Amino acid sequence: MKRKRVLFVCTGNTCRSPMAEMLLRHKIKKNKIKWWDVSSCGIHAEIGGTISMNSKIALEEIGIEVNKFAPRQLTQKIIDNSTIVICMTQSQKTMLEDCGHVFCVRDVCGYDVPDPYGMDINAYRITRDALSRACDYIIKDYITQYKDGEEIK
Repeated sequence: MKRKRVLFVCTGNTCRSPMAEMLLRHKIKKNKIKWWDVSSCGIHAEIGGTISMNSKIALEEIGIEVNKFAPRQLTQKIIDNSTIVICMTQSQKTMLEDCGHVFCVRDVCGYDVPDPYGMDINAYRITRDALSRACDYIIKDYITQYKDGEEIK
């Protein structure tokens, strides 16, 4: 069976999309779901940077270890190699709507995920928890419902 890929997209690929990537990867492993990979990119990625310290702390508080992470710039090739692309906000989805199979967290569970960049740790915890709920919906409504070769709607 061919591996499938979820790609999370945010602005800089230092806060929201890395948290979403690591949360979904953790949940996929915990639920013993096979054949799915998870990655993230930024529309304006901070190349040479790393995950924000508050994102790292928020994830480690719930037992998700953050080792190496390097922000990546979004490209059409990365989108083309993904089964599903999920942006953090409706406006990001609108920017990418002509790129194919692009959704946003609002499509998945009814809300956007605002950028916590520069805010205190509590904002990152709120973001982490919102992304965790979104990942549960992604597993339930997209990953476990996906039939190989089928278009995700």
